[in-house]
Amino acid sequence: MPDHPIVDAHVHLYDPAVLPYGWMRGDPVLDRPHGLAELDRAAGAVAIEKLVFVEVAVDPGHHLAEARRVQALADRDPRIGAIVAHVPVERGAAVEADLDALQALPALRGIRRLIQDEPDPAFCLAADFVEGVRRVGARGLVFELCLRAGRGQLAPATELVRRCPDTRFVLDHLGKPPVAAGGLDPWRAELAELARCPNVVCKLSGLITEADPSRWTRAELRPYLEHALECFGPERVMYGSDWPVSARTHLYTTWVAILDEVLAGLEPVARERVWRGNARAVYRL
Repeated sequence: MPDHPIVDAHVHLYDPAVLPYGWMRGDPVLDRPHGLAELDRAAGAVAIEKLVFVEVAVDPGHHLAEARRVQALADRDPRIGAIVAHVPVERGAAVEADLDALQALPALRGIRRLIQDEPDPAFCLAADFVEGVRRVGARGLVFELCLRAGRGQLAPATELVRRCPDTRFVLDHLGKPPVAAGGLDPWRAELAELARCPNVVCKLSGLITEADPSRWTRAELRPYLEHALECFGPERVMYGSDWPVSARTHLYTTWVAILDEVLAGLEPVARERVWRGNARAVYRL
């Protein structure tokens, strides 16, 4: 385990009794409150000095209320250092109203609009989507890419990044490669191509969720992590738990231990950057 406190760059905090999250309704693990007290219990001996809240796909029309609720939590607990809020960037120039409202929140650092469930792999290349992302970048906010490489979404996202050179991007969950199917290719080549864009960093998160929950192994995960490290270097990757979605398949401490093992060969300064330094810089913590 790391011998210092860490920054968790990907945490979901929510209460389904306060705001509606239809996608998780009836899920025995997720459909209940998940706040800082529950996170602390899950993390156990892992010391989290700061965390980044990432939007939780709240039902349409509630995204501003979700971000404001988390800002109220951050006002009471400074460990919540950054908010990545949802904005429907496919509205193009019309996103300005939402961005104006969100930038009143001191902790706002980024925007995410989920791509992963869109049936058209090139959804993110529509003119209005690109325009919306450019406007996010113009405000100094990062744009988070949550997509599924196995659905052909990684290559179009790379083209989106090229069309928005002044926006900083964060790739969630290594691009969700199809681990359960043993799918290293074409993910490896596509990730390497994305990593050639200097305005992208990658979260080492969410990988076990893409594996077979009944028989995944650490050895199975290692090639994905090592390839991401090779492509981006320790200067452009950062730890994220994806808690509590991660709780469907593994303990919080399990992912920390796996990543710690993979990072063991790096110099101490490089390991520190992955565990907290890079997230501090990207999210201005």
